[in-house]
Amino acid sequence: MLEKAQGILQKYFGYEQFRMGQEQAMSHVFAGNNAICVMPTGGGKSLCYQIPALAMEGTTIVVSPLISLMKDQVDSLLQAGVPAAYINSSLGFDEMREVLHDVQQGVIKLLYIAPERLDSEIFLDGLKGVHVPLIAVDEAHCISHWGHDFRPSYRLISRMLEWFPDRPAVLALTATATPQVRDDICRILDISEEHTVMTGFERSNLKFSVVQGQDRARFVREYVQKNDKEAGIIYAATRKTVDAIYDALIKKGVSAAKYHAGMPDWERKKEQDRFLTDEASVMVATNAFGMGIDKSNIRYVIHYQLPKNMESYYQEAGRAGRDGLPSECVVLYASQDVQTQRFLIDQSQDPGRIPEELKKLQGMVDYCHTENCLQQFIIHYFGDMEAEPCGRCGNCLDERESQDVTKEAQMILSCVVRMGQKFGKALTAQVLTGSRNKKVIEFGFDRLSTYGILKHHSAKEVSNLIEFMISQDLLAVAQGQFPTIFVAEGGKEVLLGKRQVKRKGAVITKQISEGDPLFEALRKVRKSLADAAGVPPFVIFSDKTLLDMCARRPKNEEELLEVTGVGVSKLEKYGGSFLEALEAFERQEEAPQN
Repeated sequence: MLEKAQGILQKYFGYEQFRMGQEQAMSHVFAGNNAICVMPTGGGKSLCYQIPALAMEGTTIVVSPLISLMKDQVDSLLQAGVPAAYINSSLGFDEMREVLHDVQQGVIKLLYIAPERLDSEIFLDGLKGVHVPLIAVDEAHCISHWGHDFRPSYRLISRMLEWFPDRPAVLALTATATPQVRDDICRILDISEEHTVMTGFERSNLKFSVVQGQDRARFVREYVQKNDKEAGIIYAATRKTVDAIYDALIKKGVSAAKYHAGMPDWERKKEQDRFLTDEASVMVATNAFGMGIDKSNIRYVIHYQLPKNMESYYQEAGRAGRDGLPSECVVLYASQDVQTQRFLIDQSQDPGRIPEELKKLQGMVDYCHTENCLQQFIIHYFGDMEAEPCGRCGNCLDERESQDVTKEAQMILSCVVRMGQKFGKALTAQVLTGSRNKKVIEFGFDRLSTYGILKHHSAKEVSNLIEFMISQDLLAVAQGQFPTIFVAEGGKEVLLGKRQVKRKGAVITKQISEGDPLFEALRKVRKSLADAAGVPPFVIFSDKTLLDMCARRPKNEEELLEVTGVGVSKLEKYGGSFLEALEAFERQEEAPQN
């Protein structure tokens, strides 16, 4: 069966070999075993069920959380010559009945459905008698109460399994699952531990960085203008901030789009389509945007404000570089963002979950203050403690000089001890900088020996140093209605003079990639073909495929078929247009220059 799968990979998807973990996941499926596949975004999870669907008899059902994800996946499959369809709330009753008829006739190999569909007796009745060898559960973390995006409707998947007498295999797929969430998925979907496929959480093409203490609006403006030919997403925590960033970019002549829950459905769809079709190069959005967006050529993701937890961050940042090309993920951190996220958590969460969500938020704050490898920090969070420093993130490549701040750290630690280790960082910073704040006086902290010993610094500077010390495990946070700080084990070593504390002292915006005139010419051809076909450009070919064309410069169909991502179906549809463009470019290069 794996040999058949290899042929399908080449014929329909234009790839010569499987990526790490894909064959292992397919082996479980072909053996009829329930399995879980944990791969980073862009790691090729979808092929783990799309290829078995083509190799096996019957129709594979894919449970997927968002309409946009289904549409992108089905568009891409149809372009590759794979019979696929979806059923969700965007279809009318007659359209849904037509799709179900095609499924019953065996015409459809992959059927994408929303989890809410599993609560419909009409839909389930329409699947009676259909042979379903596999049910793929995409974004499987949604099934777990501990996941960052729990969807109660995902619990209906267990019910659907009983609908089919042959008991199809189940393949759960996710990119962002902590050990606790993975255990939950396996328990609910009856997956044995030995049927777990994990390829690691590292995204080797992404460069992570954190920027603190800089003018965020100016940073974004300069970054976007330097990378005006690249597609990017800028995330903000509130609708108001999204509108402000969008307006500022438009005034600078940037082709931006925006997306948040305060916009009407029709406007959100229009803006999303502008971004997907490359009419807008930048999408400014809240986290309401992006889950299931399959656009492969996003070169950067900037978080204008702090995300609420590491799972959300890694999923959102992971929308960059899905095609495997170098891309950047930047967090612009300011301490006031923590209060914004605390407010949002208080508003939106079940009260019983608030302490857990606040703990996750602290993990994001620690990420922004660590001076260790950022990719390593993320991978450790997801339970892989063997990861080495990546050598490419903003921290690994940071050439700024380290300053010895041991003395200042000892002062802070001493002050925390003298305050009884039961107050927050803001009040601690006020005591250290000699504030006459009402609370400082009421508690008698102005009489402490540590009062005002850092008065040559601002309270904000001291707060930032406290945050850095938390990220280095010198101070720890006790979560509650009002988070308090206390001295951690590492901090005791600093107080006793057994450990030094060093900290690095603005990050300059850079261009992600140099322009290539042939790449730009092929990009124009792709855009024209995409507009004619009514699909986003990345559905025709990814940036990676265009760059491989630039490197190989194929002269005929046989050579073009060797380009990564060019399958037989797409060769027939689009090969001629790209070969003509390549030939025209070569003629132009050879023509004598005046």
